[in-house]
Amino acid sequence: MRTDVLILNFAVVDFRRSDFAFVSQLVSHGGIYCGKAEEMPAYSQGQYAQWAKDGLATAGGVGNAAPLMAKAGLNIAIGANLGKGDFGGLDAQGRFLYDEMVRYGVDMSHIYIHPELATGTAFIYDVPQKDRGGIATFPNAINDFDFEIFKKSIEKLNPKVVYYMYSGLSERGDANEGRDLASFIRWCTERGIVTIVDNHTLTDNPEHLIKIGGKVEKYKLLEPLLPEVDIFFTSSDESKLIGNTLFDCCNWYDFTKKDYDFFLGTLAKKYWRKEKRTRLFGVTVKDGAYQKHCIPDGSSPSPTKITSRFIADGDINLVGAGDSFRAGVVAYIAYYLDDFRNGTINFEEAVQIGNLFASCYIRNPLRDRFRGFKPLNEMLGTIRIK
Repeated sequence: MRTDVLILNFAVVDFRRSDFAFVSQLVSHGGIYCGKAEEMPAYSQGQYAQWAKDGLATAGGVGNAAPLMAKAGLNIAIGANLGKGDFGGLDAQGRFLYDEMVRYGVDMSHIYIHPELATGTAFIYDVPQKDRGGIATFPNAINDFDFEIFKKSIEKLNPKVVYYMYSGLSERGDANEGRDLASFIRWCTERGIVTIVDNHTLTDNPEHLIKIGGKVEKYKLLEPLLPEVDIFFTSSDESKLIGNTLFDCCNWYDFTKKDYDFFLGTLAKKYWRKEKRTRLFGVTVKDGAYQKHCIPDGSSPSPTKITSRFIADGDINLVGAGDSFRAGVVAYIAYYLDDFRNGTINFEEAVQIGNLFASCYIRNPLRDRFRGFKPLNEMLGTIRIK
C-alpha cells in the first residue's frame, strides 16, 4: 500500500523538568537555543531511560505530527537519524522515540542509525505559568541529515506527500545556503510528490527582535526554498521575523489583517513562479489561520482568514500547536490528493481541519496529546456540521 506521508528529519525527544533552570539562561520565553553536541548536559543514558519511564519525555518534531495522521487513518512513515546505543541498537532517546511511533502504527523502517551522533535531544524548563517556555535543543544526529539516504526511501515508498521538518535546524540539511534542501524538494516535485516544508522560531529571543524590527539570518534559507515548495505555513511570530528578514520591513509588532494579507501576498509575488501547479501558503494565529493559494489555471484569490470553529469560549489559544495544525492540513491534502493537484480542493475545509487538529491537540493533557483523534472521515463530519 502506498505511503500517504513521509515525514523527514527532525526526530527529537523533549525532556520536561522543573529543575531545568539552566534552560532559562540560554533562551527566552518562546525561543529556541540550538547547541552543539559537546555542549549538551552530561546526563547518563540511564538517566534518560529513567526519565522516559517516569513519563518525563515526549516525542517532538516528527512525533508531534506522525501519530495524529496515523490515528486519522493515513499510512505514515518517518525518515530520520537516530543515535546508536545499547537499547536494542539505539540510544535511550532514540529507543523511546522509535517505540512511541511504532505504538501509533507509524512505519519506522526508514530510520538511519547514526554511528557517532546521539538522537536529537531537547530540554524544556517546565514552568507551569508559562504556556510556551524556551527550548534548549541539541540536534546531534539531525545535523547530519543526508538527502541521498532518504531519496532511496522515497523511491521505495513513493509517498503522496513529503513533509520536511524544519528548515533552519540541521547543519547538513541547510547547507549551501538552503539550496541543497530546495534542490531536494524540486527532485520530489519532479516525481509528482506534493511537498511541505516548515520552519521554527530560529532565535533565542523572538519577542525582543519583533519589537525592534530585527532580522534573523537563518530565515534567508527560505529564499531558494519558497519557489519550490507546495505548502508552507508559519506562525504569527515567525511571519513577522520572516517579513523583517526577507522584505526589509520593520515595526511589525501588532499585525492586523492588512499586514497578514501583505505578508502572504508578497510571498506569492516574490516566490511563486508561473507554473501550472497548486500552491498553499499561510500563517497560523491564535484563533485560526490566514491562507493564500493559487491553482493550475493561474487563479490566485486574495488571502483569507479561516477562524477556527473549535475554540470553546475563547479559552483555547492555538499558538504553539503549529505541528498539529499542519498535520491536519497535510492529512486532508493527502486524502484529496487529486483535487489538490487540479486545484478543486476545498481550501477552507483544509485549513479548518488543521484548526480542528490543533484544538484537539491543545486541549489534551501533555502526556496524552493524541487522545480523541479519529479517522479523517469522522473528523470531517465534525467540520461539515452547519
